[in-house]
Amino acid sequence: MSKANDPKLKSWVEVKPGSDFPIQNLPFGIFKTADRKPRAGVAIGEYILDLEVAALAGSLDVIAFDKSVLEQKTLNDFIALGKPITGAVRERVSDLLNADNPTIRDNAELKATILVKQSDAKMLLPVHIPNYTDFYSSREHATNVGTMFRDPRNALLPNWLHLPVGYHGRASSIVVSGTPVHRPKGQTKADDAESPSFGASRSVDFELEMAFIIGKETQLGENISTAKAEEHIFGMVLFNDWSARDIQKWEYVPLGPFLAKNFGSVMSPWIVTLEALEPFRTASPKQDPAVLPYLQFEGKKNYDINLQVDIITGTGASKTVSNSNFKYMYWNMCQQLAHHTINGCNVQVGDAYASGTISGPTPGSYGSMLEIAWQGKNPVAMPDGTERKFILDNDTVSMKGWCENDGVRIGFGECSGKILPAI
Repeated sequence: MSKANDPKLKSWVEVKPGSDFPIQNLPFGIFKTADRKPRAGVAIGEYILDLEVAALAGSLDVIAFDKSVLEQKTLNDFIALGKPITGAVRERVSDLLNADNPTIRDNAELKATILVKQSDAKMLLPVHIPNYTDFYSSREHATNVGTMFRDPRNALLPNWLHLPVGYHGRASSIVVSGTPVHRPKGQTKADDAESPSFGASRSVDFELEMAFIIGKETQLGENISTAKAEEHIFGMVLFNDWSARDIQKWEYVPLGPFLAKNFGSVMSPWIVTLEALEPFRTASPKQDPAVLPYLQFEGKKNYDINLQVDIITGTGASKTVSNSNFKYMYWNMCQQLAHHTINGCNVQVGDAYASGTISGPTPGSYGSMLEIAWQGKNPVAMPDGTERKFILDNDTVSMKGWCENDGVRIGFGECSGKILPAI
């Protein structure tokens, strides 16, 4: 186990109980303030440790790498240095923040400049995303959707249990948490209508997802095995894949999602490294029938990550509508990456690969309003007296995720997005 993961570690920075960002986490992100241009930082408690200031102070001199990567507006070049460097930086930051280390703790001037309150900072999208792929890897979600729209006895399409289904999405419309998105417009067709109509979507939905970020590229023609996949995964984020269900229903045959999916997706700003998630590995669901050899894997490849979704209405009324867990995913990240590259497709640093909607086995763990309200048949009552079948204008959807054991909680921060009226 990495020294930085030791559950006994304490920091000289105050970390309140229930914080997502104890010393055992130390996720990376990009932030700016009124007097600091965008640069790399690490979350600790309610603060950000400014990595550029740490480098200028010589605090990172024990690691040989080009420190200018910490001054950039994305993490891509830092991540591209590879896990031996990024892991060493995480270990060094852990050492600097250790309660027993006086280097920063007892240097009032350095401490005042190296730490920034998160409340005083604006978080930016942590990486430039060259490519984005969205998978469809929750058996429960796929079964629910198939039950709604097809014969429940044949809810899963013939290929679903044999390969991780996915599609290539739109990287340019991925935004950081807190960025509002306008309700999309497009074609829809009612079941009893002879022809489609045009207008704003009436069925905007959230999709509770997580995404992994590529940290090591490949060349065209190369494959990544399930055994080597984690070498290419830098870390994970929360992800809300906004969807317009009525547009999706009309357009998706024959080539799948298009306008229903590319009007906006929301990513949490902190990338939690795989190293920080190591203590929370868990077994994957049993896969039956057996998968082809290139999708087989050894060991625990899933992660026990608790997930929560809240809807906050325009009046401020809030309700938790989902409590799920990433461990339910039928297809794990290593299988997703192995399948994605088996045809020689190359991956690039910063690529985002979303899990697909994460639904558990019970209605309280479903990961979309399509399922929670079951096509509008079971509307959700809100505390302000309104109800929700889908997301209304000025609603905010907030997602949170965290792992917890041995008294240590590793969180992802918030993935929040508001739906504004159509333009």
